[in-house]
Amino acid sequence: MMRRRGYRWLAAMTAGTLIATMAGTSAHAAPAVPDGLRQLQVRESLTGTHTWYQQLYHGLPVLGGWYATHTDSATGAVTVQDGRLDVRGLATETPAVAPDHARASVTGRTGGQVARSELVIVPGATAKLAWLLATRTGRGTVRTVLDAGTGATLQEKNLAREATGSGTVFDPNPVVRLQNESLTDRDDADYPALRAAYREVTLTHLDAHKTTLQGDFANNISADAVRSPRRVYDYNRSQAGFEQVMGYHSITSAQEYIRQLGFRDVNNEPQDYQTTGFTDDNSFYDPDVDGITFGTGGVDDAEDNEVIWHEYGHAIQDDQIPGFGEEIEAGSIGEGFGDYWAFTMSQATSPDTKRTPLACIADWDSTSYTDDQPHCLRRVDGTKMYPADLEGEVHADGEIWSRALFDINGALGRTKANRVILEAQFRFDPNTTMPAAAKATVNTARVLYGNAAADKVRAAFHARGIL
Repeated sequence: MMRRRGYRWLAAMTAGTLIATMAGTSAHAAPAVPDGLRQLQVRESLTGTHTWYQQLYHGLPVLGGWYATHTDSATGAVTVQDGRLDVRGLATETPAVAPDHARASVTGRTGGQVARSELVIVPGATAKLAWLLATRTGRGTVRTVLDAGTGATLQEKNLAREATGSGTVFDPNPVVRLQNESLTDRDDADYPALRAAYREVTLTHLDAHKTTLQGDFANNISADAVRSPRRVYDYNRSQAGFEQVMGYHSITSAQEYIRQLGFRDVNNEPQDYQTTGFTDDNSFYDPDVDGITFGTGGVDDAEDNEVIWHEYGHAIQDDQIPGFGEEIEAGSIGEGFGDYWAFTMSQATSPDTKRTPLACIADWDSTSYTDDQPHCLRRVDGTKMYPADLEGEVHADGEIWSRALFDINGALGRTKANRVILEAQFRFDPNTTMPAAAKATVNTARVLYGNAAADKVRAAFHARGIL
């Protein structure tokens, strides 16, 4: 069944002095949910039920204001996370700037089309009434916060979560499959050296009533979506259909693996993706439309499973924690998890060799923009430390988090590690720090597998300086 998520205004946080601090966490039995909340979603995990709410003020969403309850399935105990923010000094709830003027202002600047607009409350020392607008552009959704009194721009941000590079189509890609670092793109040519890398796979969970690549867990929305009445999608890399098939297979296989781990409510929906129309050497997940776009610059991004799995990692976290990753540190956790997810999905099919090490992410895609061998977009076995090596850039800082997860994988084994990692994310704050997220992961390991496992997880975070 298709289940699409509504627009999540709580994801918006304003910059500088407009950012308010979240309240703490408390545990008690079945508290009444306070007034002034709107339920966003309910998610089931291995250990409980997680319900998220948007804070309202006189019926208007409060930016960054949230509330969550976590009900333990074994004991019924309820843990409350209260992220509601103070709203004080609000001068008016009537906008001086008309909605048409607000939309025109944003459209003229971004060149896109405003898809959604809503009045919201921006908390701070003096709260403000603002217009929150979502503008569709070719490079993702741009979210703009405009002062409804003056029209001034309080914040503007592209929501697309990007992974520099491109591609997935083989299993996981030609460089790994053939153990050959000398392969190059050659303008999407299907040349003889690549042919042994092709693998015939079964495409599962397809919609029986459609001839396109649409199914329970993946939904191809490419402009030139391929069709086959016989459901035989046989293409080579020089044809646009090839990347569409690999996008479908890669996303579906990731969700099948998640379900094998025991989860039934982690991005359990048809994930929109497109592999044509974006010519940059880049890919991104856009939380506003819950969609993944793969670029076609250099090696087409959807020709490298590890790029697909990275972007799907963002979709996973967005489903588990509404509005996740707005701040730099939380965004770094998101990028680190995406790299780790690419690594751990590759564990099932890829050899770990000196020529193409498992810790090297996007070996094929990165042949277009790296000279050193092995070709890597990034690695998950780096030596960066928290907080000394923080750079304030999410992909670079994410290497600290991905290394910790890599070590947890080595300490607990793939299955236990991934159950712990996915389960822990249900309890992350939208703008969590690495130490806070690490503590949640340690506690989850203790609940699922006992003190010995928790000690190993703690040691992995301690080795990176996080704990």
